[in-house]
Amino acid sequence: MTTHEPAAIDAYLRRIGAERPGRADAAALRELHLLHLRTVPFENLSLHLDEPVVLEEKALLNKVVAARRGGFCYEINTAFAVLLRGLGYEVALLQARVIGPDGKPGIPYDHMALLVETAEGERWLADVGFGDHSHYPLAFDAREDQQDPGGVFRIVEAEEGDLDVLRDGKPKYRLEVRPRELADFEAGAWYHQTSPDSHFPRSLICSRLTEEGRITLSAPKLIVRTGGEREERVLEGEEAVRDAYRELFGIELDVLPAVRSGIFNSDPR
Repeated sequence: MTTHEPAAIDAYLRRIGAERPGRADAAALRELHLLHLRTVPFENLSLHLDEPVVLEEKALLNKVVAARRGGFCYEINTAFAVLLRGLGYEVALLQARVIGPDGKPGIPYDHMALLVETAEGERWLADVGFGDHSHYPLAFDAREDQQDPGGVFRIVEAEEGDLDVLRDGKPKYRLEVRPRELADFEAGAWYHQTSPDSHFPRSLICSRLTEEGRITLSAPKLIVRTGGEREERVLEGEEAVRDAYRELFGIELDVLPAVRSGIFNSDPR
């Protein structure tokens, strides 16, 4: 089965609880984006389970759809791109550099986002792989504030033709508008799996959007955000952690992931 066969796309739609849209338009894209964020977790468990992260479409579909897992940006945004292309959207992979607390961009290919074009020719910035971010795609060519349940977003011109994506006035990442190939992200994925300067090898994260807010498991810490309220508690014992992965994220684990350094980070990006 190839990644774009109808059966593969139908299986993906079932995974996120979506109906096949009649047209590749903006309304369908918005619904698919939201459902994806609510069902496919942003997670880095593979890094702590000694599982290889394979940037190849079929392998990523197997992980997200068949194994009912999630991933970090390179994995779940690539999988989402396959779904969208199978439904008739034009999709380009864009590389971005995450803006740090010091206001400086990170490494090239620090992040992957998607430029999606609808059947009507509208262009949208879709991103289901940045953790706590916009719930809906952002109008790619708009330069004014864009209201979203996740905050107030704005896309602004940056130096050298790049674009900065801002949330509530703070730059989150710098986007390069030149389309890239999946293989171009190999170095960034390797960096985030191996570098001591990346927080992914030092943290354990599994997080998804909910109708009420967000749930994040940085085992053994569970964080539940409902509206403006935040509840945090430590799960007692491996069985409780395993139950949380299964019941809250649909992830069945025989072996629990463990951060070797013992450093925990509850920030979903």
